[in-house]
Amino acid sequence: MEQRVSLITLGVADVGRARTFYEQLGWRGQEVEETVFFQAGGIGFVLWGREKLAADCGLDAGGGGRGGFGGIAVAHNVRSRAEVDGLLAAAQHAGATVTKPAAETSYGGYAGAFTDPDGHPWEIAHNPGFPLAEDGSITIPDFDTL
Repeated sequence: MEQRVSLITLGVADVGRARTFYEQLGWRGQEVEETVFFQAGGIGFVLWGREKLAADCGLDAGGGGRGGFGGIAVAHNVRSRAEVDGLLAAAQHAGATVTKPAAETSYGGYAGAFTDPDGHPWEIAHNPGFPLAEDGSITIPDFDTL
């Protein structure tokens, strides 16, 4: 697994309110399918409903795990579906719990999720719509031109 983070997603109570807050700080967000994406240097910063984020990680938003779902998920994007499968297997071998086996996604990608030994969720995803640079940095596309 390359040592990098592709996306940080906050599970929020009200996506519109959270978007307004970050935009008042000067950030430019793009809303797509009930999520808001911000380019933050070489990574993506995402706002999504807390319940939906927990479910996407294969977790219960109200509890479970060590201390329950903390409202944040980290994503590591890869260049192929095979890498998703390989990294989930490697994480499980290292002591992770696979909470969502790899599967096709609604956006045309392939993803799965695990929690580390302290219960922090990681998504491993291949998303052909989010190109990765050679150094692994991610570029959030301009959704208005798609």
